[in-house]
Amino acid sequence: MASRIEDYALLSDMHTGPLVSRSGSVDWLCFPRFDSPSLFGALLGTEENGRWLLAPKAADAVVVHRGYIDGTFVLQTHWHADGGSVRITEFMPVGDRRASLVRRVEGLSGTVQMKHEIKIRFGYGTVLPWMSKMTDPQGHKVLRAVAGPDALVLRAEVLPVAAENKHSGEFTVTAGQITDLELTWFPSHRALPAAINVDAALDATVSYWSDWASSCTLDGRYADEVKRSLLVLRALTHEDTGGIVAAPTTSLPEDFGGARNWDYRYCWLRDAALTLQAMLTHGYADEAMHWRNWLLRAVAGDPEDLQIMYGLSGERELTESELPQLPGYENSSPVRIGNGAVSQYQADVVGEVMVSLEKLRVAGGTEDLFSWPLQRALLGFAEKHLDEKDNGIWEMRGAPQYFTHSRVMMWAAFDSAVRAVLDHGLTGPVKRWERLRDQLQEEILTHGFNAQLNSFTQTYGGTNTDASLLCIPQVGFLAYDDEKMLGTVARLEQELLDADNPDSLLLRYRTEAGMDGLDPGEHPFLACSFWLVEQYAHSGREEEAVKLMDRLVGLSNELGLLSEEYAVTEGRMAGNFPQAFSHLALVRAADALHAADVLHGADRTSLVSAGQDAPA
Repeated sequence: MASRIEDYALLSDMHTGPLVSRSGSVDWLCFPRFDSPSLFGALLGTEENGRWLLAPKAADAVVVHRGYIDGTFVLQTHWHADGGSVRITEFMPVGDRRASLVRRVEGLSGTVQMKHEIKIRFGYGTVLPWMSKMTDPQGHKVLRAVAGPDALVLRAEVLPVAAENKHSGEFTVTAGQITDLELTWFPSHRALPAAINVDAALDATVSYWSDWASSCTLDGRYADEVKRSLLVLRALTHEDTGGIVAAPTTSLPEDFGGARNWDYRYCWLRDAALTLQAMLTHGYADEAMHWRNWLLRAVAGDPEDLQIMYGLSGERELTESELPQLPGYENSSPVRIGNGAVSQYQADVVGEVMVSLEKLRVAGGTEDLFSWPLQRALLGFAEKHLDEKDNGIWEMRGAPQYFTHSRVMMWAAFDSAVRAVLDHGLTGPVKRWERLRDQLQEEILTHGFNAQLNSFTQTYGGTNTDASLLCIPQVGFLAYDDEKMLGTVARLEQELLDADNPDSLLLRYRTEAGMDGLDPGEHPFLACSFWLVEQYAHSGREEEAVKLMDRLVGLSNELGLLSEEYAVTEGRMAGNFPQAFSHLALVRAADALHAADVLHGADRTSLVSAGQDAPA
């Protein structure tokens, strides 16, 4: 049985992202890319679906510390057992295009017996490879696994031996002794890759991540959480293409035992656009331009072919299917690959993209002969579909609706286009864009706001709310402290928070309404509560913002990683993990609180200098 979601650590070489449990088992690994079929799939079933275990053998062995080397994705786990202690250092070498996972065991004291077990199951657990021991060109004994196009080579001082469709073994580590293990993927038609110098690879990997993290501009009381979140966003970005996956996993359930299980190993335009904004805010202009160029390649062509998501290289074919051979995390089925939402019309996406590219222009990013014409084409797509209903930000699988959030983001698309012409000197039919923007504004205020409830609503003419309404001031449609927003927040708190639980978190919407076409029941999406922090911070409710923020960052695991959702009653993470959307929302919330702190500092200084009493 898989560990709890929060017990996993992420490793990354910016091509793929294995998950390692606290008990020392690699339960999820897709080689060579995030979206490749898994070869270790115990996360979505049992050890029979593939895993790689490395841990002390003793029953009394305990983890006394686990953490990343600061500013990196090099994981260190300190084990203690009766008789001694060891440190296991795990990482993926970066920058060498080598698809490998390295695990180093270092004796710290006494003598520790280690157990080692590997079960390789290619093709999401369906393919048992042909295993053989052989000698590599450097004269080292290695274990090779081959199945169709895939091959793996395991290097270890003591190779495990075959038994019942797995390989297992034991070895001893004494104080001061170091034992290295490396598992490397390569195309099966190629020769065995040479061994690496583990010391050099470790130093290079630590240096890469540390250097990247050190260039981050950080301020405020949540600087450490922001740094780790930005590192997660970088770890989920493909090194070559610039595509950003929403998460490295598929089908971790939104509701344990339920069917809300989706594949997030793809690049949503919305998530990636918001990630660009987070990167820009903290000094990563190169990364933002890298994503901009990915976007241009992915959406190039007829605007009518625009999708809400793409593969890592811009692939368009992401057909959803089910994997009956995998029972699912805690029997949450079906396990899915691909994502049927790829064919949906979600009217907000062009807005998120245009807002992000406007922020890139403000930050100094320049348009080229390709980028601005493509944005104009996206605006043409939005105009052509101006009157169509859509499936909304939450990818509703029910009937399309006029979602208020979607209409606001369409407003934001044309607003960004107007500013591109007026503020940046770009060319375009600015008068028509102004007319469309103003038309949408009037429409939203007429049909998306319920005067009797004093609240914006999830859909035109509806009465229910939706956490996505918190995005309205984020794009400048209204101020955070506008009376219509304050009324909406009050309604959100009434409908989407549990009044009987002071530790409750904000739901996306009430699934009982049946609008999403699925059975009701899910846990709160963390991003929604981070949006509420941002709203509080910008509307004079800083004390509540800090209290909620402290609660939210406290829901990360000891490695600073956040899932998609949190099951409040059960006190555990839910949904795909780690989730880019949660981490980028954390960054926004932290930035909002820092801005409020700076503003109050400035207010206090000006009041004191004027001889007035400063506010408490």
